[in-house]
Amino acid sequence: MWRGADRLRVAAGRWLRRTPVPVADGAVALLVLAAQLAPFVSDERPGGPQWSWLIYLPVLGVSLPVLWLRRAPFVVLMVTELAAATYSFFPDGPRQPVWYGPLVAMFAVAAYARRWQRITAIVVIACGASILTGSLDTAVRGTLLWTTAYALGRAWAARRAHVDALQERALHLQRERELEAERERSRIARDMHDILGHAVAVMIAQAEAGPVTIRQGPERTEAAFDAIASAGRDAMVQLRGILGVLDEGAQSRTRPPQASLAGVPELVERVSRSGGVAATVRESGTGGTLTAEAEVAAYRIVQEALTNVVKHARASTATVSLDWREGDLFLTVTDDGQGDTGGTGGRGLAGITQRASGCGGSAQAGPTPHGRGYTVSARLPGRETEMTQ
Repeated sequence: MWRGADRLRVAAGRWLRRTPVPVADGAVALLVLAAQLAPFVSDERPGGPQWSWLIYLPVLGVSLPVLWLRRAPFVVLMVTELAAATYSFFPDGPRQPVWYGPLVAMFAVAAYARRWQRITAIVVIACGASILTGSLDTAVRGTLLWTTAYALGRAWAARRAHVDALQERALHLQRERELEAERERSRIARDMHDILGHAVAVMIAQAEAGPVTIRQGPERTEAAFDAIASAGRDAMVQLRGILGVLDEGAQSRTRPPQASLAGVPELVERVSRSGGVAATVRESGTGGTLTAEAEVAAYRIVQEALTNVVKHARASTATVSLDWREGDLFLTVTDDGQGDTGGTGGRGLAGITQRASGCGGSAQAGPTPHGRGYTVSARLPGRETEMTQ
């Protein structure tokens, strides 16, 4: 027997720990209990100085369940209303002007309960009021009290829903900012990879060709050093523009121009002038317009493809084709080197694919059909094509 009691006590303790009583509900329960006990202090008992302890049971029945107000509002309303109804069995008790426990429970039902519970509560309260109401004045006062409690509960629910919506929106905006920051970091990393990779590749190619250019005469040597300096200056200008985005005071400064399709001919000429690879540009079709993102993507794709030509292809020529078809730009970089040497299979090719897909296009790369050389091709949608999608 004692073991069963101990088990029941342990189980009850666990349940109470899992479902702690909120401080606010406890405070409301104490206020309700004080309000319901007030008539016992203010009114004198007609038959003697003490009240029967049984008469306090309905008072406790409408007060203590308020402790579980927000966890089970519908049950609390039913229990407190039933306890208030049993008070009619004590006609000699002090008059209770208002049963605060059921009113608070009605507020909680309107604020926290489900729709079917709210409808059931309204029906039960309406039926009970029509049966137990003794006068028109009591009916009007009761209707006003119940309606006010329910209306306040619904207003509280609407306010809570509005606050939740604002919090959800704030979380959504925070996630959007985090994603945008991640995209910006990824973009900066790709840009720095392309810029440094291209500049270093040109410098290394010129440095390795140094002994040959010295034997060819001062003019060739001077041209090699000019190519190295030009590649370094261009890289510094572009890096300064990228790092300026991270500078808090960069908004008030004049930033270098962003890479664009218009800079591709100069890029190709610089690669060709650096020696080792004779690069040319061919344009065809009716020129269209690209978005700012596609403009940057076009420049970086050509830059990365030419970098791989210089570093890995061992090619003598490279051709950059810019073909406009139906408003889209079809970009191709082809060399006559040794095909796939593994240079474009790493981060460079992945960056080309990401740049093209980032602006709604596509890219692919592979050896040329005749077995010698390598081709990088991309399709970048024009501004008009993007607007019609």
